[in-house]
Amino acid sequence: MRTLCASTLIGEFFVIGFAGLVAMKSDDLSMGTVWTVCGIAMLLSLLLCAVVTRPGGVQLGWAFQIALVAGGFVVPVMFFLGVLFGALWWASVHFGRKIDEAKARWAELAGAEPPAEPQI
Repeated sequence: MRTLCASTLIGEFFVIGFAGLVAMKSDDLSMGTVWTVCGIAMLLSLLLCAVVTRPGGVQLGWAFQIALVAGGFVVPVMFFLGVLFGALWWASVHFGRKIDEAKARWAELAGAEPPAEPQI
């Protein structure tokens, strides 16, 4: 699950950066404000990669997805991209858990310990 979720979050890192470039063109927002908010969001996406397998990590990821959709109030295309990445997040969590369960069953059948996720 960790690999799929981290891949989604890394993709969001880049999308947030590009959304910042679009938001800079707005006359209502200062460049400092745009890059402070985008920088924090980009940092959060990287930090979430590290905690996604810990208790509460998936829920934090869902909160991040909601915040990404809310970014559509500033950059309207983020409504679409936020929903798209929300769907990718769901798929990453759903299929990642299935893969982890299959790995555990396979290891059990082979009589070995299931492979541990690498800790960063």
